Amino acid sequence: MQLKQRRYSVLIVSSQPKFNQALTELISSRRNYDSELETSVSGAKRRLLERSFDMLIINVPLPDDDGISLAIDRSAGMGCAVLLLVKSEYYPTVFDRVCPHGVYTLPKPSPKQMVSQAFDWLESTKERLRRLEKKSVSLEDKMQEIRLVNRAKWLLISEKGMTEDDAHRYIEKLAMDKCITKHDAAQQIISQYEKASQ
Repeated sequence: MQLKQRRYSVLIVSSQPKFNQALTELISSRRNYDSELETSVSGAKRRLLERSFDMLIINVPLPDDDGISLAIDRSAGMGCAVLLLVKSEYYPTVFDRVCPHGVYTLPKPSPKQMVSQAFDWLESTKERLRRLEKKSVSLEDKMQEIRLVNRAKWLLISEKGMTEDDAHRYIEKLAMDKCITKHDAAQQIISQYEKASQ
């Protein structure tokens, strides 16, 4: 899928109407974004419990919190790219605090072009996070297969008196002969011995 065909969901957390209007206009000009607005950190937390977002834009200050903890928490979880906008005089301090957590930071006021470029950074980050999520899932699948094959091997060792190497070859041969994965072959062996023990 081409990048510009992908849609991005954005949660804006900001209590400043003029900023909200300008940011909403900028987002709508990008065409591949869907945005929602919350005016407080507590409202944003409730919204984030209801659904996930690809991007989180936090414009501080906010009426109920500084928003920094929310930015750090959401950036730590897989899947969300975070941008924090802070007043210029606080930028160095806030940047030092959130940068190690992968939160992007922009000083206010920032030119429209810079904010637009920040969305490009967020898209890049979101795509990197998507790839990491896929790798994580495939690694979990591989670990599951290894555990299953090991369980089947130990059943073959204990029930048929095979060596570990023989059990491993037996599972591989069963998978090749039946044109199935080692995972499925191991599952068949486990099922066979579970039925026999009942």
